[in-house]
Amino acid sequence: MERPIRVLVAKPGLDGHDRGAKVIARSLRDAGMEVIYTGLRQTPEQIVAAAIQEDVDVVAMSILSGAHNHLFPKVAKLLREEGVDDMLIIGGGVIPDGDIPFLKESGIEEIFTPGTSTTQVIEYIKNNLKR
Repeated sequence: MERPIRVLVAKPGLDGHDRGAKVIARSLRDAGMEVIYTGLRQTPEQIVAAAIQEDVDVVAMSILSGAHNHLFPKVAKLLREEGVDDMLIIGGGVIPDGDIPFLKESGIEEIFTPGTSTTQVIEYIKNNLKR
């Protein structure tokens, strides 16, 4: 029997609002995935260390602070530097449409903005796993 999909849900930066991350975490759990939630105010280094230690399939970051163009790419870069190329990296939060192409070029494979259904996130993860 194949093990459940393991997802790290992380809140990078100084953002103090985590309701959206908790909604996503709960929805992923309800869909049968194992979820590790790192809590608020995580550095990119902490997120990468947790992702590697927990051997996750997906790193899902949520941000509202506006620092996405700095923090999301830094997580992707640090994972690459650690030789990790088999984790799906996704992000979500209040992210302007104009910033999404840069984030995708930086290694974030999909961005989910407000109004995205949790079903869409679940289906994206299931259809794009790298394992």
